Amino acid sequence: MHRDAQRQVYELMAPKLYRTCKRYLKKEEEIEEALADAFYTIFTKLDQLKEFGAFEAWSRKITVNHCLATIKKNTNFNLYLDDVKILSQPFTDEVTELEEEDLLNLLNHIPEGCKTIFNLFVIEGYGHKEIAAMLNISEGTSKSQLNASKTKLKELVNNLYYQKAK
Repeated sequence: MHRDAQRQVYELMAPKLYRTCKRYLKKEEEIEEALADAFYTIFTKLDQLKEFGAFEAWSRKITVNHCLATIKKNTNFNLYLDDVKILSQPFTDEVTELEEEDLLNLLNHIPEGCKTIFNLFVIEGYGHKEIAAMLNISEGTSKSQLNASKTKLKELVNNLYYQKAK
């Protein structure tokens, strides 16, 4: 691939793929490493793309896979909500409406396993069978982690946003 074309693809896709990485990873150096690895894979495996119309989805899938590789090194998917403390302070004093960005920020306050499975199921649209295969866990673990993430997010939303609105 020509360097100018690579630069254009990078400039177009980097912000989107960065946000994808940020949904999965917390540390900036991990985000940047996953993003760099994803672009390396995208540029070196471009010949494997079967349909150019699917480039963005294909690129996002590669990026998610690089994020998952990082997460699998450091995450115990059997860590449940009892092991996580509830935040006691709202993010702002003037919150009246929960925005999508607020919900995505709340994901950073739940265990990595829950966050990863929530992202894969709710945002990326994978099924529990696919998630189980991707993460080398059982379907039951995927389902229980999704349920735990929803419970925790609901609790965080209620405690941080709607307590003050009353």
